[in-house]
Amino acid sequence: MRKLLAWLAFSVSLASAQDLVITNARIIDGIGGVIQRGSVVVRAGRIVSVNPGTALSKAAKTIDAKGMTVMPGFIEDHRHIIEAGTDPSQWLKDQAVPRMQEFLNAGFTTVQSCGDPVEQIVELKRRLNAGSIQGPRLFTAAFVQLAGQTGPPPAPGGRWIDPARTDTSRPPLRATTAAPAIPDEETRASVRKLKEAGIDDVKTVLIVTPGGPEKHTLSVVVDEAHKVGLPVITHAVTVEDTFAAVEAGVTMLAHTPHIGQLDEAGASKIAASKIPMMSTLGVFVPTFAEQNARVRDRSGVDNLPRFRDLDPFPWNTLSSAGQGPVNARLLWNAGVTYGYGTDTTFLPKDSLAHELKPLRLVFSNQDIVRIMTRNAATVIGHEKEIGTLEPGKLADIVVLDGDPLVDIESVLKVKMVVKAGNVVVNHL
Repeated sequence: MRKLLAWLAFSVSLASAQDLVITNARIIDGIGGVIQRGSVVVRAGRIVSVNPGTALSKAAKTIDAKGMTVMPGFIEDHRHIIEAGTDPSQWLKDQAVPRMQEFLNAGFTTVQSCGDPVEQIVELKRRLNAGSIQGPRLFTAAFVQLAGQTGPPPAPGGRWIDPARTDTSRPPLRATTAAPAIPDEETRASVRKLKEAGIDDVKTVLIVTPGGPEKHTLSVVVDEAHKVGLPVITHAVTVEDTFAAVEAGVTMLAHTPHIGQLDEAGASKIAASKIPMMSTLGVFVPTFAEQNARVRDRSGVDNLPRFRDLDPFPWNTLSSAGQGPVNARLLWNAGVTYGYGTDTTFLPKDSLAHELKPLRLVFSNQDIVRIMTRNAATVIGHEKEIGTLEPGKLADIVVLDGDPLVDIESVLKVKMVVKAGNVVVNHL
């Protein structure tokens, strides 16, 4: 029922969508098929057919792809939309329009927000659904706390510190005593409050303390969320915490475990749960000014390695840049459904270029295409509507100048974007 209601919001845009025929295209369908020269027919916002050869329709607009690659629209499973440290209401007023267009320009037709200010992110979704802002399809998540506050105090002056920089999951900051418990009814009420606010998913951060309440409270969150029809996304970045999240029965894992090394038996245990996972591997890989417009805006061209918060890179976190990809491949081999996510606020194209670095360490071009499309749709629970080019699905389509199965960086060369049958970017 929750998914049905979420998709009803798009009925107006589907009714106004163009009928299209995209022809003369190399087609990557997202389910493993490749057509070297073929056509995609779109009617009322949905795909009617994907076939070799040329399709013609007098009632439809014909688009010549000029031999370029047509593939499903990209899906970002883990994004922070409203940049930390900004006034959310002011951001919605001044930044929402250009920031949403940036996603479309980069080929992203669906985005999962994984923890933004509730009032503003729900309003942003409403405006996107109403068509008053052009942008990707948006799903939202908001936090429910699992225990009383632990970890380092806020920085002097209230300056925002990237939580990945001072991660209390990582020794020596990891707690050695039990965190304070939160009453079960208070937890259940928090879940219901998010439902009433219009949030699509509950997000939790799981760091198990010795003898602490976190795993029990997460089980309470899962139980209440299921009652009200909300999935539960859990941030667990150590191997230990990932096992605890799996045992609590969460719906999605927000991160690849990148603190601690899995073995094949551990990967198989996680895979057996059938809980899908988001990648977010690029967080612990340095970024540089020439690779990231937001870094250029802040630091000029100083050629210094930067962290996700754009401050100098913390080298004590670099082990995660190795453990994460290795764990990712072990989990993939064991059968985990693994989808694309960045956990960033960077320009979407820059985030994609950055996430490709660690993905390419252990995944093939074919794997990465699947991670960005079909798998990403499955991770967030919307694989019946998006993620592949198949009859009946929403016509979310990207046209690329190049073949990502030969050169994965072709995903950075977006020429056209179609969202639910509407052409929203056109550089052909």
